[in-house]
Order: sequence, then structure tokens, then C-alpha cells
Amino acid sequence: MEATTLLPAEKQRYQKHLNLPEIGTKGQLRLKNARVLVIGAGGLGCPVLLYLTAAGVGTIGVIDPDVVDLSNLQRQVLYTTDEVGKPKAKIAVSHLNRLNPDLTFDAYAVALDISNARSIIEGYDIVIDCTDNFKVRYLVNDVCVTLGKPFVYGAIHRFEGQVAVLNADLGDGRRGPTYRCLFPEYPNEMEIPNCNDTGVLGVLPGVIGTYQANEVIKLITGIGQPLHEHLLMVDLLTMNQQKIKTKRRIDAEELAREGLVSAGARPIGASGPQKISVQELADRLALGEDLFLLDVRERPEYDLCHLEGAVLIPVSMIPNNRKRIPTDRPVIVYCHHGIRSDNVVQYLYAQGGLTNLYNLDGGINAWARTIEPEMVVY
Repeated sequence: MEATTLLPAEKQRYQKHLNLPEIGTKGQLRLKNARVLVIGAGGLGCPVLLYLTAAGVGTIGVIDPDVVDLSNLQRQVLYTTDEVGKPKAKIAVSHLNRLNPDLTFDAYAVALDISNARSIIEGYDIVIDCTDNFKVRYLVNDVCVTLGKPFVYGAIHRFEGQVAVLNADLGDGRRGPTYRCLFPEYPNEMEIPNCNDTGVLGVLPGVIGTYQANEVIKLITGIGQPLHEHLLMVDLLTMNQQKIKTKRRIDAEELAREGLVSAGARPIGASGPQKISVQELADRLALGEDLFLLDVRERPEYDLCHLEGAVLIPVSMIPNNRKRIPTDRPVIVYCHHGIRSDNVVQYLYAQGGLTNLYNLDGGINAWARTIEPEMVVY
């Protein structure tokens, strides 16, 4: 049931909002009745969640399948050192509930994929893309477009970030540009930047995530000029900001439908890349099975720790070294946490149709923590 009044405690909590004529009681009630889904509780998700919780958004969903890692704490300000190894979605909700116990929080400690995206997203008014996963980003776009939901996009790389409000209702039956309008071509897996490789300034996601939260508040309350038809680009090294005019493609809905069909038809199981747990790998190695271990990290990481007998071919060198990867025995690909290696197995499968590929789930970090505790952990 939609709330029509603010409680005395809410009037006190949100006093500074109520003092703003642009928001006032009407705008605060809109925030109270809003339902927002935040996809990704990492660097971008942390400031988004903190500020939307503080602002009084009535129902907030948090979806993230990962656990807190020590390397996250340089930028993911919701978590503490003693929470390393715990699920982000549940830990985030625990902190947020203490910040504002009058709100409703939904925690989804699962990966968003083609099997659950529609059922989860359709329960919310606005979606916020705080993920660093291109597959998920395109999936979010396609589901939001087919459901008629606006979503706020944010992305970061080293010292630079981007923000846009996508698929927004512009009135008169018109909608703003989608993610596929801005970036119609899915990037080659080898071209996808990863902060594990390139690094990221710790405050950058704080800045971009705060911009995202601001756009959500504007959408809900109807104030200001949201980034409906603009892509905002921010460079923290130079403090330059640039707004690029964008427009919706006439085939935006068709592209979204085709994207969902493609996602549903993507090869899985034995016909394509598979995951392998560290325990299964250890068992198969103990039995003497002939496996090709492919390490796709950088040389300094390999020198720090690696699996015995592993061959090092960094991600950037994979395209020029495909002939070194055998086709006659299982190939186990691993990196630090399993993200870069997943990109590699997807790339190799797409390029050559290799069916002997396995991504080591959790990477060498999981191996060290579970199988070889004396190994260096970084």
C-alpha cells in the first residue's frame, strides 16, 4: 500500500529534504514509495546504496553474488576488514538496515542471469547498473527495455567514469536512448578492461556512484534535469567533465529482444566452456590426469604464486598465442579470482569453438584458501 503521510520520526530524519521546495513532503513521499534495484554491491554500489538509504528510498534491492575480498576495501566503503569472505549482498543490507531501519531491503546473493533477470527486475521501478560485467550490463539493458523500466548506468576505468540515465520516460510515449544505442557492439572479451589489471583510483567509484544516486533521486522526485539524453564523462585527474548528446535508435527495442534471444541460446554445459572447482581440479591432478593449466594473469602475479606446471599466457597475449593452447586434452584456465579467466574461455570458445575449456572457479585465490594454505595470498 502506498504511503500518504510521513511519520514524525521521518519528518525529523528528512528535515533537510523537506526544507527544499523542490522536494518537500511530496518528493519525500515519492522516495518513500519508490522501489529501486541496485545491481552490484561493489565500488559503485556502495555509495549508491548508502545515499539512497540515507535519502529514504522505501524499498531497495541489492543483488551481488560475490563475497568481500581484502582488495575490495580500498574503494568499497560499506565493508570492514572482519567481513572479508562474507557475502556482499547480505553484509550490505545488514549495514544499511542499521543506517535506516525504517526501509525495506531485499538481498539477492545470486548472479543476475537470463534465468532470473526478468523476475527480479520487474518488481522494481528503477534499476541501477553498478556492475563491472558487460554480459550483465547488456542483459540489464535488454530486460529493462522490454519491461519499460529506466536504469541508471555507471562505469569506471582507472581515473575516468561515465554516468547516464537510460531508457527513461521522456513523455508523449517516447523513451530515451538505451545502452545498446550508446554501445551497440558487444566488446571483444579481450578488449574488456578489468580493474584487477588496470587498477582504479579508490575515490572514483565514490564520485560516480554518488552521481548515480543523484540521478535516481531526480527521477523519483521529478526535479532537475536528469541525464536522459546525455552521457556524462568525468576525469578525476584533470577534473574535466563532458556531456555528450545521445539519442535513441529506432531499432532499440528490436536490439533488446534479439539480445535476450541470443542470451537464452548461448551454449552451456558440455558443448561449451565449463567451470571446475578447486577441489575437483585437485582430485583430477592427484589421479594423474593429463591437464593443461593455463595461467592468464600478469608476470608479477605468476611470480608471486602459481599452480605447479602452469603455462603463463597473460590475457592480452592470448589472441596471438592460441596455437599454444592444446585441443586434445582438458585446458584449465585460471586467474586471481576467476573473472579474467572466464573472459578468456569465452573468447577461445567463440573464436575457435574449443570444447575442452574449464574456468577455475574462484581462481588461484580459492585454490590457496582451500587446497594449498601455504601459498601466498594477495
